[in-house]
Amino acid sequence: MILMAEEAKAEQKKEQKKPKKKAAPKRKAVSTPSISTEHRLFNKYSYDVEVLDLSLKNYINLKPEEFPSSYRRTSSKMFSKANINIVERLENALMRGGTGKKVGGRVIRTEGRLQGKKLKVMHIVENAFDIVNEQTKQNPLEVFIRALENSAPIEDTTRIRQGGTVSNIPVDISASRRLDTALRNISTASIIGAFNNKKSISEALANEMVLAANNDINSYALKRKNEIERMARSAK
Repeated sequence: MILMAEEAKAEQKKEQKKPKKKAAPKRKAVSTPSISTEHRLFNKYSYDVEVLDLSLKNYINLKPEEFPSSYRRTSSKMFSKANINIVERLENALMRGGTGKKVGGRVIRTEGRLQGKKLKVMHIVENAFDIVNEQTKQNPLEVFIRALENSAPIEDTTRIRQGGTVSNIPVDISASRRLDTALRNISTASIIGAFNNKKSISEALANEMVLAANNDINSYALKRKNEIERMARSAK
C-alpha cells in the first residue's frame, strides 16, 4: 500500500512538471465584400423604371438582363414578343434593310450593313444609351420608355368594302401594335438621320429618343404618330 501511494505521488509530480498546452488563438472573422446580384443593362444602367402608360405596361418587358439576347427562341408562340426585353426589340427593329418605302422622295437602303448583325446593332444601342446619359444626366432606359409612350399612336384607319365602294374608317389600335409602331418609327428615324450625314447611327438614335421623350415636334416618330391620328380623325 505504501509503495502504491508513493507511485501515485510520483505520477502527480510528473504531470505537474509537464508544460500546459496553450490554447489556439481565435481566428478573426474576415468580412467578405458583398457581391451585388443586380443585373444592369450593359452593366451600367438600372432597370428600376416605371411604365406610366397602363396599356403598354403589359407589353414593355423590363426583365433584368445585362446584354439582352434571346435568339428569338419562342417566335412560334403567340404573343411571344411580350416576353422579350424591350431593348432587344429595339435591336431587332434596327436590323432592317432600310426604310422599305419612299421617304422624302427616295428609298433609303442600308445595303445589308445591319441585317442579321446582332452584335453590331447591340453596340450601336449601347453607344446611343451612353450619349443619352451624357446629354440628359438621366437613366437612358427611362428616356427610351418615355419616347415609346409618347410616340405610340392611339387611333388608325382601316379599309372596308361596302358593296362596290371602299372607304376608310377609324379604329382603335391594340397595345401590341402601338408598341410595334413606336419601335419601327424610332428605328426608321435613326436610319434616316444617319443617311448621307456625318452623324453616326448611334447619335441619330440618341437624338431621336431625346426628342421623342421631350414631346418635341422635330421628332420623326411624333410626326408619324400625329399624321396617323390626323388621318383617323378625318375619317370619322
